[in-house]
Amino acid sequence: MTRRILGIETSCDETSAAVLAAGERPVLESLVILSQDVHKVFGGVVPELASRAHVQAIGSVVDRALADAGIRLDALDGIAVTAGPGLVGALLVGVVYGKTLAWSAGIPLIGVNHLEGHIFAPTIEDAALEPPFVALLVSGGHTMLLDVPAWGRYHLLGATLDDAAGEAFDKVATLLGLGYPGGAAIERLAATGDPRRFRFPRPLLQELGGDGPNRFAFSFSGLKTAVLRAVRASDDLDRDRADLARGFQDAAIDVLVAKTAAAVEELGYDTAVLGGGVACNRTLAARLRDKLGERARVSVATPRLNTDNAAMIAAAGAWRLAQGETSGFDLEPRDDLPIPGLLPTSERTPA
Repeated sequence: MTRRILGIETSCDETSAAVLAAGERPVLESLVILSQDVHKVFGGVVPELASRAHVQAIGSVVDRALADAGIRLDALDGIAVTAGPGLVGALLVGVVYGKTLAWSAGIPLIGVNHLEGHIFAPTIEDAALEPPFVALLVSGGHTMLLDVPAWGRYHLLGATLDDAAGEAFDKVATLLGLGYPGGAAIERLAATGDPRRFRFPRPLLQELGGDGPNRFAFSFSGLKTAVLRAVRASDDLDRDRADLARGFQDAAIDVLVAKTAAAVEELGYDTAVLGGGVACNRTLAARLRDKLGERARVSVATPRLNTDNAAMIAAAGAWRLAQGETSGFDLEPRDDLPIPGLLPTSERTPA
């Protein structure tokens, strides 16, 4: 049975809507993403400005997604909207708009966890992707490693103890004068840098050799501080900029790759999934593929589906709807919404 789902995503600074036909394999019929460039002026997302921009754009974005798909609102089978985590004001715009559409057309409403959306994103392009697999979610707000024995079952292996990987990329980009957002700029510049000049610490990498609670945990605050000190010590930043970018990116990616590969090996899985904005970094995906070799394959969506987008929300919502799950019209956004079914490592059970 094919269900057509309208996805709505407003968790941060992208206003996005998409129509997904979810059948034996998903078909993306439309995807509209409107990014808010105003935040570049401030070097980061300003929540109040983000909320106002969503209010102004959401109606046009949804209308365009429906028009591109050639479908009327009353022909949809469900409306999936990001309910969290994210900026509460931004989330509220999408949730209220989604509830209003669902109520007016008598269509089921599905509140979706943004991070679960990132897990489902590769399924839109990778028809063969099925659990079990290890998922590394890396974005501006989150960094976590998950054991996914089945859809809807998520076991937390480790998460960041302080800053997220994406935040570290953005802050280092600011230190190097590359602007915001900084991930793509760091990767481009690092490609021309000398990997031998700056050797930064690999935070918590040594924990992989033991069995402590931080074995699969991440930390990026110390790495940011190390780059800050190196920038301040430089007497010619123009000369050192590319090498600093390379040293930082190598350190961050080494930790992400090593811990993901170790989890794949320990669990005996043959697939690793990369999701989130930092998964747009092609160097990260390439190094993980090199590390895993023939041991396991790496499934990662194209950049458009790794940034915050409504297609992944529609994909996760379609799966939830197929399980008979819907949300009431009392759905409220939460900035700390946990992934449904998420369990700590200590509560893992056999798949």
